[in-house]
Amino acid sequence: MNYLNYQFTVTPPEPGSEILMAIIADFGFDTFNTTPNGFEAFIKEDEAKNINLSDLKFDDFNYAFTIQKIEQTNWNNEWEKNFEPVIIDDLLAIRANFHQPINNVKFNIEITPKMSFGTGHHQTTRLVSKQLFNLNFKDKRVLDMGCGTGILAILSEFLGAKNVLGIDIDEWSVENSIENVTINKCKTIHIKKGDIQDLEIENNFDIILANINKNILKQHIPSYSKKLNADGKLILSGFFTTDTAELIDLCKQHQLVLDTNNFENEWAMLMLSKH
Repeated sequence: MNYLNYQFTVTPPEPGSEILMAIIADFGFDTFNTTPNGFEAFIKEDEAKNINLSDLKFDDFNYAFTIQKIEQTNWNNEWEKNFEPVIIDDLLAIRANFHQPINNVKFNIEITPKMSFGTGHHQTTRLVSKQLFNLNFKDKRVLDMGCGTGILAILSEFLGAKNVLGIDIDEWSVENSIENVTINKCKTIHIKKGDIQDLEIENNFDIILANINKNILKQHIPSYSKKLNADGKLILSGFFTTDTAELIDLCKQHQLVLDTNNFENEWAMLMLSKH
């Protein structure tokens, strides 16, 4: 499966970039990286066939874009040339195998991302990772929905989870998560290919992590509530600050009450409890 990298130039970049990202997220783009003059957006090639972004017109800003195809076989070479360790306060370092271990942090996670997006560089991964340090994982059962590279599943085990399930619909992500789980010598994590319907056969969870785009989250929230134990924690990210009110209201309809939220630039994270 190949990805397309849409490179957007937005004039002026703010708030135009935020508005444009929020709109095209509904088209299937699943990863965004801000740049000085706009942003990059990534989408699976098959999902981009019917997209016509040229039809979008705005009064307050202009935009242009170019498209680059990212071949699976070239992805490792590209990220190895540009990948720098991610350091989250004194808590966590996310690095590649060609980096030396980072001192003065609680945990090091080593990853090889292949075609899976989730290197820790995106704001949402950092937001969720930091929030996990505020939870009690001891003897908890955890779901990492849309596990990508497996970072959040791995960190959950490091923090004391007794059982972790990572699910992703993408074969590359599943393969990559399994590889990263092995690299980090994890023992309690099971990774499988699947989607929300596969939760029906699973036992309930104490903590559910879902760093996915807003539209998928809206579809999944009823299932998350159903599969979350009483007083369990649900952490959501992958959406913009402008989407938080809508998601909080939807969660309330399914016994999920907001505990806390956090933001980095235009990206948001919510933590909720089931009551």
